[in-house]
Formats: sequence, C-alpha cells, structure tokens
Amino acid sequence: MDKTICERIIAICDAKIDKKGDGVGVSFYAFFENKNNNPEALFKVAKWWIKKEKLDHFEKAVKIKKLVKELDPYN
Repeated sequence: MDKTICERIIAICDAKIDKKGDGVGVSFYAFFENKNNNPEALFKVAKWWIKKEKLDHFEKAVKIKKLVKELDPYN
C-alpha cells in the first residue's frame, strides 16, 4: 500500500476511535466512501487485509491503525 492510503486509513481509524471509542470496528470498505472510484487502491487494501493479514471482515480500528503504522515504509 502506498503512503497516501496508509495515511487515509490511519486518519479514518483515528476519527472513528475518537467518535466511538477503542472498541469500534472497521472494514476495508470504510476507507473508500462506498464508491469504486479507485479500484487499484481498493484492490491493494483488500489484498493486504484478506491475503496478507488474514483479517476478518470487521476488525477493531485500533488494531488496523497499529498494523498500518508497522508497514515499512508503507509499502
């Protein structure tokens, strides 16, 4: 994943955590405004989420934020 999408994921996770607390869940669709206007980025995030990390459909935002911050260098 590129740096731009990583920063977007972190910002969205932060906003959801601020609004609903540490227990809030997200899916990878949360980062794409329910539109398929950037299929390449959607595919990269889905591939990372499903194939690389083997995550469930919904995961805690704090967990996703931590995993994204560990990407080096936001590959």
